[in-house]
Amino acid sequence: MSAVEQIASIPDSADRGGVRFLSEAGPFWRLLIRGTGLVLVTLGVYRFWLVTDIRRFLWGHTEIAGDVIEYLGTARELLFGFLMAIAVMAPIDVAFVLAALDLGRLGRICGVLGLVMLLVLGQFAVYRARRYRLTRTLFRGLKFYQTGSSWRYAASAVLWWTLIVLTLGLAYPWARASLERYKMHHTFYGDLQGRFDGSGTRLFIRGFPLWLLIVAPTLASLMVTVHAVDWAGVAETVNHGDGDVLGGIEGANPGFAAAILSVLLAATWAVVAAAILYPAFQALVLRWWLSGLRFGAIAATSRLRAGSLYSVYTRFLGQALVLAFVIGIMAAVLFFLIKVVSQAFGLGETAETLATVTAFALYVVAALGYSTLYQVGVRLRLWRLGLESVELVGLGALNGVKAAEQTSSALGEGLADALHVGGY
Repeated sequence: MSAVEQIASIPDSADRGGVRFLSEAGPFWRLLIRGTGLVLVTLGVYRFWLVTDIRRFLWGHTEIAGDVIEYLGTARELLFGFLMAIAVMAPIDVAFVLAALDLGRLGRICGVLGLVMLLVLGQFAVYRARRYRLTRTLFRGLKFYQTGSSWRYAASAVLWWTLIVLTLGLAYPWARASLERYKMHHTFYGDLQGRFDGSGTRLFIRGFPLWLLIVAPTLASLMVTVHAVDWAGVAETVNHGDGDVLGGIEGANPGFAAAILSVLLAATWAVVAAAILYPAFQALVLRWWLSGLRFGAIAATSRLRAGSLYSVYTRFLGQALVLAFVIGIMAAVLFFLIKVVSQAFGLGETAETLATVTAFALYVVAALGYSTLYQVGVRLRLWRLGLESVELVGLGALNGVKAAEQTSSALGEGLADALHVGGY
């Protein structure tokens, strides 16, 4: 039975309600512009305060059943968590340095162990960061919290992602469903336990056509290429080549160049198709995830449409092109002025230094500009669209929830930040 059918089967007397976002983009723009400026002035230190302000804004303007959510975390916690994470990461950094020095077997072993630890710590950080955010989330005077083993989740996630890579993405639906079930099973609002009812098989069935459109042409071209090439002749050409190995291979295999071209074209198609179909895939996964969320008798369903996400990304792309045009004009004017001034006053090496500093400044402005544009144009709009697509039933269960909470440190947030796997 689908999530929509489950909700439809609930008696009409059950409490129902939607979720609303109570702010427009204007205040968020102002928050980000001010925060981004302070990040620039403080050489990045203020970003912990900016992240905290963003969460307070998003949480504080989200209304469920007539009440808004509160975020209680502080920037100081995030800063201390990041510093602790740097200390934890130090041994892994040393392992990669040893691997880079090429110290024979020791270096290779250190490199492999460092990579494995990096993968495990990344998933450990994801789980611990989620625990931290939940314990800092207040609704109707009660906090959310999360139990469960971070290491068990990390090991499971690494194994699932290994399987995803080996199956070219086909295992993703079941991996996502398994990990979401573990997270929600250990998620509580007061004494109300969560769960996840989303089906990996259902997600696979709905997403498989998208997978075929992206991956199938590349796989087909690879199979044709493997079948068409005389690999024995290729091996002989490589072993007895006179320097022009590629020419020898092509001479022994008349269709070799065409086969390689077909593979390149198929790979190009895969990249283009993935970019075009990404909003549809994101809408599919987000709708599936939202419709699988449960807290006791409270059930959610989502009617998010792919067209809404295409609108978000199309608008962002247009704004990004405008920003690129503006920055391009700024760069042309500044470099022209540097050239004129250097010729007029014979600056020489000073002009080169000015040009380097200007290029770096433009890069920083572009990076911060695109980041700000993405936060408002994509993340905020997706937050609103996702929330307002949700309908909740069984809200009467909120009236009987009792307090029961745990605390959590910001170490997970710090690790997630250091490993670039964090989120809001």
